[in-house]
Amino acid sequence: MENSTLKLKIKSEIEKLISESCANPQSTKKFETLHVALLKKHYNAADVSIDYHRKRIVLDIVMDDTFYEPSKVNMTLPILHANLFFKNLKEFLKSCIVTDTESMGFYAGLLRTFTNKEVKLTAA
Repeated sequence: MENSTLKLKIKSEIEKLISESCANPQSTKKFETLHVALLKKHYNAADVSIDYHRKRIVLDIVMDDTFYEPSKVNMTLPILHANLFFKNLKEFLKSCIVTDTESMGFYAGLLRTFTNKEVKLTAA
């Protein structure tokens, strides 16, 4: 029971942070970093750039992680270059939130970084 409550709290807080970051049309570098981190996590992207004016997101999505070797330079990763359009950035970013355990830990880390709030991660 406590685990699902924790997930709901983290999801609610990350959605609140997304709403706050999208409320100001002149996005700060801090919030752009948040947006990029969320998109990289959701799409497993190696590179993300956001054109807020044209409402476009350009991603280099890693298609297969099995080719990745941390001990050497990876020049032959299978990458899909994608150019996405969004109408509403806040809703687009909220749709990227998933509630699996690994992602919840990632979002808790983002909350610590961007809000200076500690979210206690306890196992149920």
